[in-house]
Amino acid sequence: AVQLVESGGGSVQSGGSLRLSCVVSGYTLSNYVMAWFRQDPGKKREGVAVFDSAGSTSYKDSVKGRFTLSNDSSKNIMYLQMNNLKPEDTAMYYCAADLIPKRLTMATLREALFNCWGRGTQVTVSS
Repeated sequence: AVQLVESGGGSVQSGGSLRLSCVVSGYTLSNYVMAWFRQDPGKKREGVAVFDSAGSTSYKDSVKGRFTLSNDSSKNIMYLQMNNLKPEDTAMYYCAADLIPKRLTMATLREALFNCWGRGTQVTVSS
């Protein structure tokens, strides 16, 4: 069975950094679409960054230049490096996978495309 497990969340002050990890089991992550979403209580879940099946990356405008996607194919882990964190980045962060290969950007990203989800890791940024 496909399983995604996130880690790396925590509490930091504004301007700090965190690196989130998503360990993938049950399939090879480089073959499919992988994304990070986030959700603050009372708000809609939103896409943050996506790796499409061609290996291209796309980011939400508010995180461009601060967040960076990467993966370690040998370990089947996807990372989200988050620098210069801001209080508005506070949310539960979820790793998601779409097992149907496709090209995606933030403009075409839809939560409904993703059929595998992790349980999330909390990121809290204080001012």
